[in-house]
This record gives sequence, structure tokens and C-alpha cells, in this order.
Amino acid sequence: MADKPRILLDANIVLDVLARRDPHYAASAAVWALVEQGHADGFLAAHTLTTLHYLLSKYQGPAQAMINLTKLLRVFRVAGVDQAVIDQALAFGWADFEDAVQMAAAFNLPADYLITRNPKDFKDAPVRVLQPGDFLALHSPR
Repeated sequence: MADKPRILLDANIVLDVLARRDPHYAASAAVWALVEQGHADGFLAAHTLTTLHYLLSKYQGPAQAMINLTKLLRVFRVAGVDQAVIDQALAFGWADFEDAVQMAAAFNLPADYLITRNPKDFKDAPVRVLQPGDFLALHSPR
């Protein structure tokens, strides 16, 4: 692993922060802050951005959704979702294809961790899966 961990955040972590969803907000926001402060390299899968735009537009309106996506892209880089990622996701054979695409995007980065609140959805994953609090316990600056 490099000096700074490379992390891919699942959509639920971003939504925790943008929607200030308790009780998950604090830990998810702290992971986000580590990326903003340069203690981790943060990524979002390309399809996460389209999903977030859809959800944010529905609940906050299209203009606010665009503002939030612009803010996200100042902090996080985009992990590509291309033919190789989709093929890898299909090869996993997981019931939840969206989770498989998240993992394939993380694997192809390569990421050190996929951060999610639903680690049970990523059984037998080739990239280590952590909840926000567990990641913070390992990587918060001392």
C-alpha cells in the first residue's frame, strides 16, 4: 500500500454526508474529510455519480444536484467503469450487480479499500471492504 490509502466510496457513504443521515453522518463525513485533507486518495465509481445525480435531483432539485456533483468532483476522482470493469463485475457472479460494479471499479483502480456501510454485500471481495468507522480506526492521523 502506498503512503496514502486509495479508497473507493460506495454511494451510501456520500449520501450519508450530503443528506446528513444520522447515525452514519459523523463517520462518513470523517472519511470524506481525510480525503479533503490529503490523508487518503478518494474515488467514486463513474456510475455512482449518475446514481447520485438521479437521487439528488429527485430530492433536492436538478440545480442543487449539479452543485453537489461539482463539489464532489473537487474532492474525489472518478474510477472508470468501462468494458473491462463490467466484464469483471459479471465474472463475480454476485446477485447485486451494482455492488459487483463497485467492487470491479475498486479492483481495477487498484484501490486499497472499498468503504461502505454494507460490507456483508461484498463477500469474497478482492479488495478489502471496510465500514467508515473501521477505516478511521486504521487510518486517522494521530
